[in-house]
Amino acid sequence: MTNSKKFIGYVGTYTKSTSKGIYSFVLDTEEKKITNVELAAELENPTYATVSKDNKYLYAVGKEGSLGGVAAYTVDPDTGKLEFINKQFTEGASPCHVSVDNNKSYTLTGNYHKGTVEAYPLNADGAVQELTAKVEHTGTGPNTARQEKPHMHFTGFTPDERFVVSVDLGIDKVETYKLTDGKLETVYSLSVKPGSGPRHIAFHPNGKFAYVMTELSNEVITLSYNSETGELKDLQYISALPIDFTENSQGSAIHLSSDGKFVYAGNRGHNSIALFSVNSETGTLTFIEHTSTEGNWPRDFVLDPTEQFVVASNEQSDTLTLFERDEATGKLTLLQSEIHAPEPVCVKFLNY
Repeated sequence: MTNSKKFIGYVGTYTKSTSKGIYSFVLDTEEKKITNVELAAELENPTYATVSKDNKYLYAVGKEGSLGGVAAYTVDPDTGKLEFINKQFTEGASPCHVSVDNNKSYTLTGNYHKGTVEAYPLNADGAVQELTAKVEHTGTGPNTARQEKPHMHFTGFTPDERFVVSVDLGIDKVETYKLTDGKLETVYSLSVKPGSGPRHIAFHPNGKFAYVMTELSNEVITLSYNSETGELKDLQYISALPIDFTENSQGSAIHLSSDGKFVYAGNRGHNSIALFSVNSETGTLTFIEHTSTEGNWPRDFVLDPTEQFVVASNEQSDTLTLFERDEATGKLTLLQSEIHAPEPVCVKFLNY
């Protein structure tokens, strides 16, 4: 979309009831509202999607009967329309996370049910080739209900893309790998607090720190990161919930502002986004406030390309919520709630 005041976004969904696949929407930054939520591609359970840096391709996890894998689409940057290229599906549960490198050489998936990291080479036309590398974790964690086996929840690239990083909820591990000639080799393995259930990771723009949102303990873990060696160390654990909150809540997404000053973390159950300020010297966090997502079970949220807005996806209330963001304080102000989007899981914008 050539109008710089309007941005195209995508919603990855579950398709258990009314959703048909991947949806697109438009954020109008002048009108300060979200419009045009519509089906962009039919796919079963495209719960997570990612867009290539040049906006040419969108990759989504998905399933088809007893098969699961990743599907590729071309993106029309003016209209947001998606056109199917191809898919690579194999027997078994579908992945829960997907990412792509800046050069469009590989797409990575993380499979919660299989406990695997998988790397698929990409063709010049954006098509996904058969996977060439798979790392399968083993082990358990102390939470017998949720950590009976490995549960990979995130796979991505470090900021300089020298390493691949994975987050395993089932065995409380964050690991880095080298991806060479289509093969993955473990570089460093960090065990975090037992039973915390790490879910997603986001890196600080200075490349020295990273932040992990835990699903089971609802905490943010501050990590130091050595970009030369791929080594990670845990520095701080800070709750994303109020002290007096005792009901069920599970951590979801985590994102940083690009100036590195603020960390945002999602709470499903408390139904909020927690805001933290970042100490630029130590990387550690200080809690500022909670903002209600005005819906049930915020699975994800995203900062828009201007970072003046935040869009949250409430899976169990079938809604998106739009906030205005104060860039000086990091605080969020509600603009629009109850924007219908069926079974929303992840939210992504095209890159502008």
